[in-house]
Amino acid sequence: MRKLIHFVLLAAVCASPSFVFGGDTNSDSDTPSQRPPLAERQILPTYDISAGIDGDIFPVFANFASLQKPSEREWGVIAVSVTNTTSNPIRQRIAVRVAGWSDQEIQLVDVPAGQTRTFKFAPSFLPRLYRNHEITAGTAVIEVSDLAGRMVHDATIPVRLRSVDDMFWGSKFKYAPYIASWVTPHDADVEKALAVAKNLMPMRRLPGYEPWKDAAQQERSTYLQAKAIYDALKRQGLSYVKSSLTFGENTGVSQRIRMPKESIATNSANCIDAAVMFSSAFENLAMDPIVVLVPGHAYVGVRVAHGSSKYLFFDAALIARATFTEAVRSADIGLTKFNPAQITRIPIDQARDMGIYPMPN
Repeated sequence: MRKLIHFVLLAAVCASPSFVFGGDTNSDSDTPSQRPPLAERQILPTYDISAGIDGDIFPVFANFASLQKPSEREWGVIAVSVTNTTSNPIRQRIAVRVAGWSDQEIQLVDVPAGQTRTFKFAPSFLPRLYRNHEITAGTAVIEVSDLAGRMVHDATIPVRLRSVDDMFWGSKFKYAPYIASWVTPHDADVEKALAVAKNLMPMRRLPGYEPWKDAAQQERSTYLQAKAIYDALKRQGLSYVKSSLTFGENTGVSQRIRMPKESIATNSANCIDAAVMFSSAFENLAMDPIVVLVPGHAYVGVRVAHGSSKYLFFDAALIARATFTEAVRSADIGLTKFNPAQITRIPIDQARDMGIYPMPN
């Protein structure tokens, strides 16, 4: 499935004697006896280079990988496999960048004789990647040199830079936790929405959890805060607008998702847009949101009390045509229609523990 470009460096190429038409067949340069014996010919390493997912670079994964140490990465934006075909260990300097889109990442690598090592690169991308909303062509530049600075290999490969809105779910929602990258609690538009919601609360307060209260009191407070945020966005005019079309490879398991600031600014959101938007508001209040995926739909929830295992769920996609109470009832009924294997739960606090943070906004 991965597009692989195999670069082979050889100082000399084995060939049988050639026949030259119209030339001097007895020239020294073409005499086989003048060539060095096979055992004396230099053998150099080989390099296999791959990019992203089938050549697609998703900003959500690029951001995650760039925040990790190279040794801890499960994958990289660019992966370079070095096969040391020589009889001696090698140490080289590999530099990788996406021209015009990223900084350069440099790694010093060691490869034992006769072995292959794969090195994962995730250079920090420039802000323009996180402002890009369409699939765009790019070029990855790979440069390999020895420790003396002599270039031993260089290559470029084409890549496709996906929109910042594109989420790649993977088979059976394998990458679902990365939806937490769309949860942006410190976004200015999210904070403005909370400022409006505050006015709908008793004593004009959105306190989040108050651990000094007992569980029942916290649960009641959580309900009122969720309702206030829901009602504030409803009054603003938020309504359902489908926007899930994406381009490129693997469109069956990828989807376009609006960032919360876009949903709030345009008053438009589908079910998953609304789920990450409300999750952003809850996380801003130091509460624990959860996104729940079922076949064809998404719900949002919030932990009802500090340390509780219970969540308050609601169907945020109904915001324009239902009360908060009706949205809660819709989620309760909807979740009973699916068996546990069909339900994917993404607690945002657990995603944060995995190192999944908001994308640059």
